Amino acid sequence: MASRSNARLGAILGFAACLAGSTGALADVIDGDWCFEGRHFSIRGPTIVTPEGKKLDGDYSRHSFSYVAPGPDPVAGATIFMLLMNETTLRLRVGRDPATPSQEWRRGDVTS
Repeated sequence: MASRSNARLGAILGFAACLAGSTGALADVIDGDWCFEGRHFSIRGPTIVTPEGKKLDGDYSRHSFSYVAPGPDPVAGATIFMLLMNETTLRLRVGRDPATPSQEWRRGDVTS
């Protein structure tokens, strides 16, 4: 009788682990709030609210996003490229030159 109860408990715990794992997989998208050195932006589908607070549409895919920086951004007119590295990190580069240093932004809650 104990082995049957253990098997049932194991099945329940296994199912719960699968559900928990599937929830984590949903975060594997670029959508969300991102922070770097006191700055933040948010992506919701094809829409971004830039670090300067401008709301505009960009080129969206599940794991990447790009847009042309509007004024008064210090790099206005440059294309901003972002690539999701994992669930909590994205790499951001300004401009098309792959030699340009990138920034690592972290997923976070915007509290300000």
